[in-house]
Order: sequence, then structure tokens, then C-alpha cells
Amino acid sequence: MLWWIGNALLLVAVVPILVALLNRVLAALERIRGAADDILAGGGALAGELDGVPEQLAVTDRTVREVAVGAARYGGSVAKLLG
Repeated sequence: MLWWIGNALLLVAVVPILVALLNRVLAALERIRGAADDILAGGGALAGELDGVPEQLAVTDRTVREVAVGAARYGGSVAKLLG
């Protein structure tokens, strides 16, 4: 008789709690999956925007070299004035 009481308690109390917890875990999993899909879509869109980066880096390198030459000339002129 005691086994029947335990089985009834299991069906009435424990199983619904387990189902509720499983439902919460699955809902969180679906939210995570949706966020991961959004990240993947954004990453794919971003990859398409990076096609011109090598050319832009080449322009930046040229600009840095030009500025460095000008700064060296400026520094030399200031050294002559202060020297």
C-alpha cells in the first residue's frame, strides 16, 4: 500500500515540477538559438562590408608615411629655430 502512495505522490507532485523545469530550459534554449541566428546573420552581413579593407589600409599606410615625413621636416625646422 505504501508503494501506491509513493507512486501517486510522484505522479501528482514531482512529474509536473519536472515538466515545468524542462519547459523553462527549452524556452531559454530557443531564445539562445534565436540570438545565435541573429549573430550569424549580422556576421555574414559584416563580412560583405569588409571587402574594401585592404585598399583602405594601403591608403592609411601612405597617409602615415606622408605625415611622418612632414613631421620629421617640422621637427628639423623647430630644432634649427631652438638650436
